[in-house]
Amino acid sequence: MSRVLSMLAKSCAAIIGLIIFAGSVAWAGEAPELASLVEQKKLPPLEDRLPKNPYVVDYKKEQKTIGKYGGEMRLLMGRAKDLGQITVYTYARLIGFTPGLEMKADILESIDVKNGREFTLKIREGHRWSDGKLFTSEDFRYYWEDMIGNEQLGRAGVPSTMRVEGEGPEFKVIDSLTIRYTWAKPNPAFLPALAGPSPLYIYRPAHYMKQFHAKYGDEEKLNEIAREAGSKDWSGIHTRKQRQRRPENPDLPTLQAWRNTTSPPSQRFVFERNPFYHRVDPDGNQLPYINKLIMSIASKGVIPAKTGAGESDLQARYLRFDNFTFLKEVEDDNNFNTYLWSTGKGSQVALFLNMNTNDPVWRGLMRDVRFRRALSLGIDREEINETIYFGLASPSANTVLPQSPLYRDEYAQAWAEYDVDTANQLLDDAGLGARDEDGIRLLPNGERAEITIESAGESTEESDVLELISDHWSNIGIKVFIRSSQRDIFRRRANAGETLISVFFGINAGLASSQLSPEELAPTAQPQLNWPKWGQYFETGGKAGEPVDLPEAAKQVERYNAWLIAESDEERTRIWHEMLHTYTDQVFSIGTVNNSRQPVVVSKKLQNVPEEGIYSWEPTAFFGVYRPDTFWFKK
Repeated sequence: MSRVLSMLAKSCAAIIGLIIFAGSVAWAGEAPELASLVEQKKLPPLEDRLPKNPYVVDYKKEQKTIGKYGGEMRLLMGRAKDLGQITVYTYARLIGFTPGLEMKADILESIDVKNGREFTLKIREGHRWSDGKLFTSEDFRYYWEDMIGNEQLGRAGVPSTMRVEGEGPEFKVIDSLTIRYTWAKPNPAFLPALAGPSPLYIYRPAHYMKQFHAKYGDEEKLNEIAREAGSKDWSGIHTRKQRQRRPENPDLPTLQAWRNTTSPPSQRFVFERNPFYHRVDPDGNQLPYINKLIMSIASKGVIPAKTGAGESDLQARYLRFDNFTFLKEVEDDNNFNTYLWSTGKGSQVALFLNMNTNDPVWRGLMRDVRFRRALSLGIDREEINETIYFGLASPSANTVLPQSPLYRDEYAQAWAEYDVDTANQLLDDAGLGARDEDGIRLLPNGERAEITIESAGESTEESDVLELISDHWSNIGIKVFIRSSQRDIFRRRANAGETLISVFFGINAGLASSQLSPEELAPTAQPQLNWPKWGQYFETGGKAGEPVDLPEAAKQVERYNAWLIAESDEERTRIWHEMLHTYTDQVFSIGTVNNSRQPVVVSKKLQNVPEEGIYSWEPTAFFGVYRPDTFWFKK
């Protein structure tokens, strides 16, 4: 990894060297709006806004064309909380994935890794925040010492991806542009966490945030301001002001290509170009090309119709496969193309049996592998594929895709064949042999085996699949009810143990390699719908939740911890395969189909958007790795 990043730095330096002469840098161009501000002395010249060694995007390798400046790209979102999707899409990271899924330094100039445990981060000289202030090691020190190290701001402790066997790293500032993190043992989770769609942010704009920190201001006055704003103390204000993932604070400096200028609540958010952005095209033109991103909030149910009416220039979120025919029919009338990208999810629709459910009878069944396997065998995936996905998807367990180097047929086929006889026998063996006059099985306490499957109510695709599963499970004596609620309520119910089965998409790491974290395969985070209380226990270091008391799940945690300290790629690969085998054989979640298609609507004027791509949370960050800062409008 360190050799790759070092080569990247040398390559960038060589390219920049081609346009250096007479001791100064001759940059090819900038947006006319920014050039006008320079003329008015409201903005520094381009050479003073770019880092000394900016990131040069490889247009030949990424098959892009040099663009033109201008235009506003419209996007539709279903709720104000989707503000964070812009940070996912724009995808500027300390280290990030390229379209070829290579991991390379991005915001950083380089990362030097020694023995998998010492990480030296080098900041680009002259790199600036969107407000023009220098980005330096102080921004990393502030996060580590004044946030994580503060009793009120760091209550959750060191993030899990920065802990190895419970211990955080030694942090050291080398100089104004260099910082180092050192662990006693290897930490392979660190770089993927920095590159994630929702990344580990190990820095903050210290020059801006210090005004909200009691260490640097009047604590009593800050507490008074906080109480007036509805917070208990100054830490509440600080927390709201510093959010990087969901940029609700327009005053917060950013390193992304565009910065939010709109305070919530609003139905229309405007993101303006960051004049200090660190990337350039091969001709030396500063990116991004597009002036503004306009994010409009609409009801989720009408987003396909509004997209079909030409109200979005780039849209995939809230579009479903069953919208494809409609979108193709109207694309010429409204000047857009409809592409079908591959999806990177382990399952397009997956079921998560809550092993932390409060009901003791159901909890016992959810933890019985015979019950989980029976429900999986009771699903006719071929019918789901043909009926919902026109035969274009692949029936599969919830696991990695064939495009992943970790794929094995045994994982995809584990307990995924439609086998009613075996399913019925497994349910009999699990203590559900008795049935009532309607053929519904009876629980050990004599109640009917009636299961409520809960969803976030965001997709008719989910509801269509659930209707088929309801029919399938009626053949094995299980009665299904379906309940939809808002996502926040849906999540809270699962976390509180009030759900039996939840429906959501499958594992995000469908395209995983051994370099990516296998955290989804073990109870490591509260949002995991199949074991939220176990995940919370791991996430908080035992401060909340419940310890894992299912041996097979506990073994997954042990394997994950072993992956965290593995010193070789061979060892990480071995652990991944052990975890994939156990996850699918134990049916810790139930997959339906994967390798389905995602409609992606692109304005015919919008250039540099690939016709074929992978629409996935991780590692592609949806549009992120395809670099929307390089997209441009043809006039």
